Amino acid sequence: MKKTALITGAAGGIGKEFAKIHAQKGGDIVGVDLNLAGLKTLKTELESQYGVTVYIIEKNLTDLNAPKEIYDELKTRQININYLINNAGFGGVGDFHKRSWEQDLAMIQVDVIALTALTKFFLPDFVERNEGRILNVSSTVSLIPGPGQAVYFASKAFVTSLTRSIYGELNNSNASITALLPGATQTGFGDHSGMNKTAIYKKPANAADVAKDGYEAMLKGELEVISGIPFSQRVELAVAPLLPKKALVERIRKTQEIKE
Repeated sequence: MKKTALITGAAGGIGKEFAKIHAQKGGDIVGVDLNLAGLKTLKTELESQYGVTVYIIEKNLTDLNAPKEIYDELKTRQININYLINNAGFGGVGDFHKRSWEQDLAMIQVDVIALTALTKFFLPDFVERNEGRILNVSSTVSLIPGPGQAVYFASKAFVTSLTRSIYGELNNSNASITALLPGATQTGFGDHSGMNKTAIYKKPANAADVAKDGYEAMLKGELEVISGIPFSQRVELAVAPLLPKKALVERIRKTQEIKE
């Protein structure tokens, strides 16, 4: 049976790769993004190449009402969603006290509130039908503190924690929720946020590989998957909770310094 995936941030980066993977499997797509031109290009490419249907919704997820509007529109159009991929998000470099409230509020709105709201609206339908998959794109930075990107790291910590908690609540359901924790990845994200000038972005992973890891973990109903980081960084993440907190914060602070 054909599955329909709702993908936020679908016009580029990892979101576009999710859309390609799903289309290759013959699934229809609801692509949500503020970039209407990118969505139209995605629609043309995937419909012509794979014979699937791509519905596009131009929406700014910094708008508090956007998630409910998306849900209501799909209900009105009688488009049944099987997979929800909460991919949209952005970051920003700078000390907390130097960044504007407007910058960080927009980040919280997209990375935390929109993701939570979409999960809140669609998950009851999945549980009622006893089927459905949710993939929340978090980050490996959710596992560590982030001086220099305090709100971004904290927002991803929220996503990982929320996903883990909901996963535990779905133990008697065939619906599932998964967190994707990528490292630095080759997308426009690094350029837009300024993170591409930090040491953490020295060797970014391929977006298609990261999307594949996340998509496959979602289908299997796994709790979470780490993707796009070398073995050495996996070891560092594993031992991070064992390090003295001040030493860990200072070590991460140095990796966050802008390299001109």
